[in-house]
Amino acid sequence: MSQKREIGFIRNGYHADTHSGEDSEKLPLQHQQPVRLQPSWEESNLPEDELNFRNLTMEEASLQLHAPVDKYRLVYLTFILHGIGVLMPWNMFITAENYFVKHKFGKEYTGENLVYGTSYLQFVGFAAQVPNLIFNWLNVFVQMGGNLTTRIIWSISVEVVIIILTIALAMTDTHEWPGTFFWVTMVSVVVLNMANGVYQNTIFGMAAKLPLKYTGAVVLGSNISGTFTSVVRIFSDTFTSSVRMAAVYYFISALFVLLLCFDTYFALPLNRYYRHHELKEQQEARTRKMESMGAVEKIPYFYIFKKCLPQLINIFLVFFVTLSIFPAVQASVQPNDPDFFLGTKYFTSVTCFLTFNMCAMIGSYLTTFCTRPSAKYLWIPVALRLLYIPFFLLSNYQLGENRVRALPVLITNDWVYWFTAVTMGLTSGYLSALGMMYTPRSVEPRYAATAGMFAAAALITGIFSGVMVSFIWPWFIEHVGI
Repeated sequence: MSQKREIGFIRNGYHADTHSGEDSEKLPLQHQQPVRLQPSWEESNLPEDELNFRNLTMEEASLQLHAPVDKYRLVYLTFILHGIGVLMPWNMFITAENYFVKHKFGKEYTGENLVYGTSYLQFVGFAAQVPNLIFNWLNVFVQMGGNLTTRIIWSISVEVVIIILTIALAMTDTHEWPGTFFWVTMVSVVVLNMANGVYQNTIFGMAAKLPLKYTGAVVLGSNISGTFTSVVRIFSDTFTSSVRMAAVYYFISALFVLLLCFDTYFALPLNRYYRHHELKEQQEARTRKMESMGAVEKIPYFYIFKKCLPQLINIFLVFFVTLSIFPAVQASVQPNDPDFFLGTKYFTSVTCFLTFNMCAMIGSYLTTFCTRPSAKYLWIPVALRLLYIPFFLLSNYQLGENRVRALPVLITNDWVYWFTAVTMGLTSGYLSALGMMYTPRSVEPRYAATAGMFAAAALITGIFSGVMVSFIWPWFIEHVGI
């Protein structure tokens, strides 16, 4: 009888407090004092992390105790791929400039001189960045479309549909209805970037939960995206018979990348390293909920914004300077020397698109090895980049037919122009990556995801403002002299 009772106590996590088997038999049941087994989940003196294991499976507990490594850097490479996907819609439309300007809106194709062609980059920039701006900021405060999976699935799906429509329009004869084609294209760009605003913001929020370099991976991927489309442009210009077929290759490339992003997103939860950080965040959320007695914690948006503001300004200024010059101004800069080795055919493709995108990619990758200046002094090189604006406006920027520069061309050496273009690309990639990496670290870890979303919104705000300012430069150069 005593043996059965003792086993019962042990099964329930206790052992009878006895001096001998005989004494224990004589003690009444209510006076037998239980002793806790060590270790015990109920032990109030145990660390908080151990107490949290009560809600975990054995595999989840193992992930908490033994932090896995990012084997083969699969998670890092996945975020690079999503960084490529984030900017593919934008790069697709600006890289296909010749297709729209010289073919779809060109005089030879339509028989008319259309304003759509001469100001295409400004129009597409406006149509792309307004919805991107709105939805990026809304996505900070409102969980649009539910959880992360729902938001990413729907945003990528919408982008895929729009790209398929764009390919179909490229294969359609539109010379009799250029106005309709223009507005269909602009509406497509608006819808595409509404979806992309949610996608981009969500990806930066996801990366902010991981170590610092994973936010840098998204920025690196964004710059690889531009390099990829620039290389596709050069090969397409060389080996295709028409700008229309070259554009089709751009669009198909974007479609392929987005489908890869769709697939790899579902592979992330299968990775032990990613699951470790997801579990870590979930445990922190549960702890905060217990500390607040079950109440839902309100995100202090103003507090987060105030703490991140210096880095948000840095991010804004980097992209403002870059987008006020690239691609609207740089794409219209012509060589001063007609015998320059690139010639007029490849001058823009190489010195503008390929140079900027490749150098921005290299610049963002350099943050893997160096993170200087520190967050406190990042504003200094960011502010100095404002000098790029007058430099490129004083280069051989041509306004198009029937428009004459009042502002003189002072940068007459093509090598000097190209070298400066290289430095602009490098600083754009490097400084923007630093700003994006520093922002989530400006606040407590539990607010890192929201800070990452603020950073993405500041990025888009800088792009939008730069694109808007680029509308002013043609008028400024035509009417303002020195």
